[in-house]
Amino acid sequence: MPGKSFIDTNIVIYALGPASTKAPLAAPLFVGTPYISTQVLSETASVASKRLALSVSEIRKLITSLEAMCRVEIISLTTIHTALDIRERYGFSWYDSLNCRHGAGSGLRYPLLRRYAE
Repeated sequence: MPGKSFIDTNIVIYALGPASTKAPLAAPLFVGTPYISTQVLSETASVASKRLALSVSEIRKLITSLEAMCRVEIISLTTIHTALDIRERYGFSWYDSLNCRHGAGSGLRYPLLRRYAE
């Protein structure tokens, strides 16, 4: 997949569900080492526990798999402040601004990413 992409929590959950009609659409989005944030990993663990009733061991394996397939972006104070700048400048929602911030390794101040969400 050309360019950089960011995977949101919903896409992770859709990719997990073999019975889901969205699974075949979600799974290919993990090709090309997309970005994923620590927030998405945390939300995924919560949904996997509450809604999918996975055990801690299964959740640990899931998170480890996501770490191996994706570039994990850590949400730091700098990330939060930059997301606020993006929100102020462009009027994006909070989560869209936070997601736009990911990919800082590209050297751009506001990296442009393809964001996959519901």
